[in-house]
Amino acid sequence: MKNVIIIGSGMGGLIAGNLLAKKGHKVTIFEAHSMPGGYTAGFFRKGYYFESGTLGFEASASVFKAMKDIGVFEKSDFVKLRMRFVSEDLNGTPENYDDYKKMIYAGFPAEKEKLDTFFSELDKTAGMMGNVDEPMPFLYSGLKMFKSMLPYILSGPKQMKLARQYGNMTSSEFAAKYFEKDSKLFKVFSGFGYPDMPSMYVGTGLAGMFTDYWTVQGGMQSWADLLAENFRKLGGDLELNSHVDKIITKNGAAVGVLCKNTVYDADYVISAGDYKKTFLKLLDGQSLIPQALQDKIESAAVSEGFYTVYLGLNMSNEELGKYMKVPYVFTYNYKPGYDIYNSEDAEFFSKTSAALYSPSMVNPKHAPEGKSSLMLQTMVPYHWMDNWGGGDKEVYGQLKEKAMDAMIDSASRLIPGLKAYIEYKDAATPLTYERFTYNTDGASSAWSWNPKKKFYKNSMSVNIETPVKNLYIGSCWAMQIGGVPGALAAAYQCAKKIK
Repeated sequence: MKNVIIIGSGMGGLIAGNLLAKKGHKVTIFEAHSMPGGYTAGFFRKGYYFESGTLGFEASASVFKAMKDIGVFEKSDFVKLRMRFVSEDLNGTPENYDDYKKMIYAGFPAEKEKLDTFFSELDKTAGMMGNVDEPMPFLYSGLKMFKSMLPYILSGPKQMKLARQYGNMTSSEFAAKYFEKDSKLFKVFSGFGYPDMPSMYVGTGLAGMFTDYWTVQGGMQSWADLLAENFRKLGGDLELNSHVDKIITKNGAAVGVLCKNTVYDADYVISAGDYKKTFLKLLDGQSLIPQALQDKIESAAVSEGFYTVYLGLNMSNEELGKYMKVPYVFTYNYKPGYDIYNSEDAEFFSKTSAALYSPSMVNPKHAPEGKSSLMLQTMVPYHWMDNWGGGDKEVYGQLKEKAMDAMIDSASRLIPGLKAYIEYKDAATPLTYERFTYNTDGASSAWSWNPKKKFYKNSMSVNIETPVKNLYIGSCWAMQIGGVPGALAAAYQCAKKIK
């Protein structure tokens, strides 16, 4: 039996904790906040429930396998999410990738020739990530892992050819090959997913998002709570409101942590949180990290943060559903001048596209009877407007309010008279997310998705090893593109390392 300390109770920390506790190890998770979950968390305000940040997840086969391995799958209440797309040209809720293409063709009939050429190329990448019905190979070991990897090995030459062709090409560069910059179709396809993500992920993402995008009926917080409860039943110790101040090292190895002026010894330490803060702030000995690596960590780009508006509405789910149709709606905004890289654009929020998500349409218990909850969410430029006011609380509040008003005005195009129904409103900025998750700049999915800004050479590799012996990365930061799949992969690899 090993003594293992995990820093952070996001999805990676909770799954690693459960797997290790189930193997019989003594495991303690230190969580800085009053509840577990990290980005996969939620909260109630005035009777309305909202997701903290993460609305759903993909890679369901991997998630379901993890829940079965831990023993909580039967207690989970996962439900599939459908996504509706709305703009002045589009209005549809595709069931699959082919439906999506039909919707695009119907919305832009004059662009058929360009779309034919575009989709002929995009279709080549649609299956690059393997069979979505099978768990990731990283969740297996030994012979099972080899069998799981066999399809990838057999398709290796084709995958490598596609990776060479598209792996370093951004979605914007790919879209610009077929559509004029700033045209509607350029905005549709360059704006899919994360800004300037690898073009090969666009086809894969579109192929999977209509058939393999899920949420939790009880809310993300109920999922985190279920994993936390099971962890405790397995003998694990979850310490909430317990911020770790330092990772203690000795002779080049991690030997414990400092929390609330107390040193806790460990055979292994798993940092299930932000990679940058792990090595630049928590580690007690910077000399253990080569200077070149320190510089690389310091300068590495992270994924964009969210701005999220939380609204409690004096409107029934049935009435809201007349406008929404489904709980998750993505609305396109074609206004000129949108630039995700322009941190000085004071009018950014009047130009951005946004997702609308209603937790209460998924679960009526997420709002008082006869009422509904609604979230508005978009990605924002890094350090918008001097990082939201340059530390001035009054300016911060003004910018937050201005952004909120612009987002509500935008949503009102889909839900007429929205403002009149608002009983509760608040918002979270990237600074809010950094405060609650400790992710640098409120990063929503670990490192940057831009292939020209990679931290890891291989975007699909799982990198739990560190220069410090017995210190592992057990969060989504172990993979370039992070997310729930990245957290799962890291958790399993950590559990495999600690025997």
